[in-house]
Amino acid sequence: MRASTTSGKIKSNIKLKQKLAFNAQAFLDSAGVARRVVEYRRSQKVYSQGDPATSVMYVQKGGVKLSVVNEVGKEAVVAILGPSDFFGEGGMAGQSVRMGTASAITPTTLLVIEKNEMIHMLHAEHAFSDRFVSYMLSRNIRIEEDLIDQLFNSSEKRLARTLLLLARYGKEDQPEGLIPKVSQETLSEMIGTTRSRVNFFMNKFRKLGFIQYNNGGLQVHKSLLSVVLHE
Repeated sequence: MRASTTSGKIKSNIKLKQKLAFNAQAFLDSAGVARRVVEYRRSQKVYSQGDPATSVMYVQKGGVKLSVVNEVGKEAVVAILGPSDFFGEGGMAGQSVRMGTASAITPTTLLVIEKNEMIHMLHAEHAFSDRFVSYMLSRNIRIEEDLIDQLFNSSEKRLARTLLLLARYGKEDQPEGLIPKVSQETLSEMIGTTRSRVNFFMNKFRKLGFIQYNNGGLQVHKSLLSVVLHE
């Protein structure tokens, strides 16, 4: 994949997410909507693999890690989600139990919507339905890009792309994105390499001024995009 294409897709995906994001507060205030707001501590589980799949979650604040564990106990990180992201929608597609585990990576606030209420909202509120479906399509595109990234790009580029996506690069109100503290072990699981390689590249990015540690988080500068663009 050409680097310019990768950069363009990062920008277009974030712009699409901004366009599709719905007004969560307005949804919260809707009369008769069966929903609740739940706060989670850092590292607290939202749900575990095998739990009943009875609700859909919307991230209002913070971040969530989605992971799966195989039969021998090896964990793989599937995604890191942030504000305006949905997850846990598998129950609406016939999954009776959770296929993975969701954990808060920072103090997190979630809007929890029961499955039946979500289905009702999708039927009754066409604008909301259109945006939700478009969001899910956008996320599927992101998953395909993640797979291509794993197959064709170096671990250094994969790490740079992951950091830019976590920082929501291109979002107008976050020109210099601040990522909540994410362990190097989690980053290594996300990009498919060793923790020592992640540590090496993170030190390199820091020395080059692409990233800096700040207030317990990680500041990602737009200049990191040069790693993704580099042929």
